[in-house]
Amino acid sequence: MILAAGFGTRLRPLTQVLPKPMFPLLNRPLLSHSIQTLRSANIREIAVNIHHLAETIIGHFGDGASHGVKLHFSKEEKILGTAGGIKALEGFLNGGPFFVINSDIVADIDLNRVVEFHKQKASCLTLVVQEDVSPDQYDPIEIDEDGRVVHFVGASSMNLPDSTRRVMFTGIQIMEPEIFSRIPTGIFCGTTEDIFPQMVGEGLPVYGFLHEGYWIDMGNRQNYIQVHEDALDGKFHLKKGTSHVPDGPFIIPPVHIGKDCSIAKDVQIGPYAVLGNGCTVKHGAIIEHSVLWEKVAAGAGAVIKNSVIAEKATVPDGSEIDGQSLIPA
Repeated sequence: MILAAGFGTRLRPLTQVLPKPMFPLLNRPLLSHSIQTLRSANIREIAVNIHHLAETIIGHFGDGASHGVKLHFSKEEKILGTAGGIKALEGFLNGGPFFVINSDIVADIDLNRVVEFHKQKASCLTLVVQEDVSPDQYDPIEIDEDGRVVHFVGASSMNLPDSTRRVMFTGIQIMEPEIFSRIPTGIFCGTTEDIFPQMVGEGLPVYGFLHEGYWIDMGNRQNYIQVHEDALDGKFHLKKGTSHVPDGPFIIPPVHIGKDCSIAKDVQIGPYAVLGNGCTVKHGAIIEHSVLWEKVAAGAGAVIKNSVIAEKATVPDGSEIDGQSLIPA
């Protein structure tokens, strides 16, 4: 299952015009990359819960055949939360252990190793974790030397082992169907807030698989731009569309340029610029450390830095956009 029902509030105003699972990453939707991650573990049937701008997602992906999978959409009339969304798909998921992943993360991970770990530990819940790189941003989890989760946010922290390791949850997990009995039906309920701490507190076999490869959460503009830069630098494997770098413009690599773009001869594109299909860049414009979605128009002499420009938005002649998210007027 892919969790994709959120509003993406930290990415406003961009999420006012496009749901976060449809945000392009090197000109392919984020959800395409989530599907590819699951396909790498030979998973071919995937449920996706959706709510905000749901029809945009359904209209693009359909039944999933174009991605080599069979998709089942769970359209939530009201947001149910991570646990509530899983509960709503009990009929689809309850045949055995299943993966749940967040739609707004990119991880270079071999999910087959996570499956092996889950089976080896006879775990009822396996969380993929990594070193706690941002303790001020992510709630901590503590695991013991065997990888068992001994303290989760909200769970009792009494009688912890002498030696524990502080980690953070990556948004990737394997669950056993027994978890459904813990989740109320039809109401908002969170996994990390309501369900997981209770399981850890009861002493159930909850384990953390330590991921040491690439991972990023694209919940804000800075990280969304960063994942593009990491992809352009080849820091992780990513399936991407073809880049069409034109002759003439002053290109400073690395860049990724979509098809059918109209680019004047005297512009600067890059470093770390990504342009969607059908963009127009007029003379004297500068674009660096930024992501432009499809059919963006950058006016003459415009300067765009550290910004994300939504589909069909226009950056006026001579304007400077720095550290902003811009949607069509």
